[in-house]
Amino acid sequence: MKTESIKATIVEAIPDAEVHVDDPNNDGEHFQAIVISETFTGLMLVKQHQVVMKALKERFSTDVHALALKTFTPEKWKTEKSSYTIK
Repeated sequence: MKTESIKATIVEAIPDAEVHVDDPNNDGEHFQAIVISETFTGLMLVKQHQVVMKALKERFSTDVHALALKTFTPEKWKTEKSSYTIK
């Protein structure tokens, strides 16, 4: 399943990450990901996204068409998680 492969790719690059990946359209091309990691502490949002997207660069050339990405530090996730539905 592509969602598990995407998750594994992110965790390989960010070992401490809690990663949730969903394919909301069930089309195997458009995905959503929530990534929570201490790695993001002190980084601006754009830098957080760059860390994740760098890990997925190769996947975008072959498997992934689009990814809606949300990144959080553990502290920020504690205050924001009630706004999100995790499958």
